[in-house]
Amino acid sequence: MTWILASRALILSCLESHLAQALPAIGAALLITIPLARLAQRARPLRGLITIAASLLYAIPSLALFVILPIILATGIRSTLNVVVALALYALALLVPATVEALDAVDHRSLDAATAMGMGRLRRFTTVELPLAGPAIVAALRVATVSTISLTTVGAVLGVRSLGWLFTDGFERGIWPEIIAGVLLTALTALVVDLLIVAGGRLLMPWSRGGGARAGRAAA
Repeated sequence: MTWILASRALILSCLESHLAQALPAIGAALLITIPLARLAQRARPLRGLITIAASLLYAIPSLALFVILPIILATGIRSTLNVVVALALYALALLVPATVEALDAVDHRSLDAATAMGMGRLRRFTTVELPLAGPAIVAALRVATVSTISLTTVGAVLGVRSLGWLFTDGFERGIWPEIIAGVLLTALTALVVDLLIVAGGRLLMPWSRGGGARAGRAAA
């Protein structure tokens, strides 16, 4: 406890850096996932290619990806951009297959009713299909978010500051309170962000509270 109180500035700096890497990665992955999942759903020949490619991304070792990306992006090994891009790719691996399944699970009777009302494809997707698939997408987003916040710590091995830096620095100097603080703060950060996503999902999709949408049942 003494070390934590004496190192508040360091801890807050690491937390700020951690969120600055994890949150943009999650946001970018979500923005890319929606059109990509829609393409996979509409273009059947591409469906298998997109979902398999997305799933294979998660099989790439994180450290290897963090080392390869600087070569591809022409950045320094300690650039936070490498971490953000890597995290976004891993989040895509979780979000894309789940989002495709969520869109597939939407009741076709609802879509037929929307078409009968004169809705075009884009309007039907944004006002009917996407909201009904929303609960399942939020469930996948929660998993991807917790995973991303955890994986962000790996960048510390390459010298990129995050809560993971508390692990590496603590091990190097034998300061166990620093290590414990890093572990607990990473878990707490993931929990808080997860609760915010749940609250946001319930606010934007109040019908999901009762699990009424068929798409919501596809989340598991």
